Amino acid sequence: MSPKVFCIGFQKTGTKSLAFALSALGYTVTGPNGVMDPRIRENVHTLVRKLVPRFDAFQDNPWPVLYRELDDEYPGSRFVLSVRSSDAWIKSVVGHFGSFETPMRQWVYGAGCPKGNEAIYLRRYEAHNAAALAHFEHRPNDLLVMDIAAGDGWEKLCPFLGKTAPPVPFPHANSLGDRKKMQQQLGL
Repeated sequence: MSPKVFCIGFQKTGTKSLAFALSALGYTVTGPNGVMDPRIRENVHTLVRKLVPRFDAFQDNPWPVLYRELDDEYPGSRFVLSVRSSDAWIKSVVGHFGSFETPMRQWVYGAGCPKGNEAIYLRRYEAHNAAALAHFEHRPNDLLVMDIAAGDGWEKLCPFLGKTAPPVPFPHANSLGDRKKMQQQLGL
């Protein structure tokens, strides 16, 4: 049985592309999960206990927030931290979510929407990435850092997971048109 794969990068760091890539490699993938649950803080561990046995890989929220607990509860798992430059990330987050609030973002960032809360979001994003790197500092075989926007793809992901790259380009799910074309290429 393959180890679980937890994608612990924040939204807008290539999480959807990573989900498509993992699906193409044969993983059953879930996420985001619990985004609109007004009691996500209280319910997240119940949600995790329901989902982890049913899936092989996990991306988007709430998984990045829980990497320490997941590392303890599921030894031997693999973790993928997707990143991008802070400036590009905040621009993408604000452009995508704007003033739309969710309970998940309220829990993760302390503010339900990024617009008007850019400094809060940036601090949380940068602190999360630094903490994840520190957590796995002495375990490089357990954490892969990928900058999908900068071109990281199969050449990094497949060796980390012990998989063979499929004969298709690495997915980039930046737009609906890209997503549909990519799904066809990957047979999804």
